[in-house]
Amino acid sequence: MKEILETIILNLVDNKDAVEIKEVDGEKSIIFEVKVADTDMGKIIGRQGRLARSIRTVMKSVAGKEHKKVSVEFIG
Repeated sequence: MKEILETIILNLVDNKDAVEIKEVDGEKSIIFEVKVADTDMGKIIGRQGRLARSIRTVMKSVAGKEHKKVSVEFIG
């Protein structure tokens, strides 16, 4: 699941070296903390948060197949 998120994020940013994805695994839930460069934060969030919402939706559908809940947090 982390690979899917990593692929999405790396294709959106310019500074690929600054991307860090931390996975906090729980019993029934997973939290992904995505850290990108400050200059790329706007590209990840999108206008009015639409892109961030879309990324979360994709990850929730992937997590649904594994019967887990997922949360994606963007850290500047």
